[in-house]
Amino acid sequence: MTVEPKKALGQHFLVDENILGVIERMARLDASDVVVEVGPGLGVLTRRLADRTAHVHAIELDRSLEPHLQDTLAGRPNVVFIWDDALDVPVAELRPEPNKLVANLPYNIATPLVVETLEHAPSLEVWCVMVQREVADRFFAVPRTKAYGAVSVLVQLAARRTGFHPVAPTVFRPPPRVQSALVAFERQPTAEIADVRAVVEAAFAHRRKTAANAIALNGLAPRVRVEETLASLGHAANARAEELEPAEFVALAESLR
Repeated sequence: MTVEPKKALGQHFLVDENILGVIERMARLDASDVVVEVGPGLGVLTRRLADRTAHVHAIELDRSLEPHLQDTLAGRPNVVFIWDDALDVPVAELRPEPNKLVANLPYNIATPLVVETLEHAPSLEVWCVMVQREVADRFFAVPRTKAYGAVSVLVQLAARRTGFHPVAPTVFRPPPRVQSALVAFERQPTAEIADVRAVVEAAFAHRRKTAANAIALNGLAPRVRVEETLASLGHAANARAEELEPAEFVALAESLR
């Protein structure tokens, strides 16, 4: 059965099984794991996950893939398909409770899905995701770099990186025009995302403005109050969001509350 990728859904199917060993090692797969996979595509990774773990929740938006996936995963009753948009699936309510997210993520949902699962799926302990290279770089970028942004702060407040592996376009069909990477991280919370998210996203919403102006424009606090807090953290009044460390955003959010 030939399955053609849908350009409208940004589909790039994983077809090279050589990368599966890398994913297995980086995700530290175990026979007791309950895994969430988003975007199983042709089922290449799903098959490996099913053979190595206790249960796989496979979330797929494209229902036309069902015949192919049911055929590919025949004889593997530990795979349950959820035909929905992954951003609409309450991962925290899945049973059995998942402890890992392992997926070749659709590029258009990678960033929001990672942040949402870090914030709202407390049973997840490990992520191993294939994403666009610049997205992977952004997750763990350091302050004062172009890649550093709101998602960098939120991810780093909730997790630490455990692995990184560049991926060639040739492992996909069709090959994407951008570079990809596998990035693995584990939950290691230093602050609750919910407590700082509004301030972080407001501060980065207008990158050319100072953090104080950007936060004030969002209506979260008067500019002068933000500037006073920045001064207490050792920053100038005209400091921009990319100058602040993740921990400083925690202090800033606490002060503004």
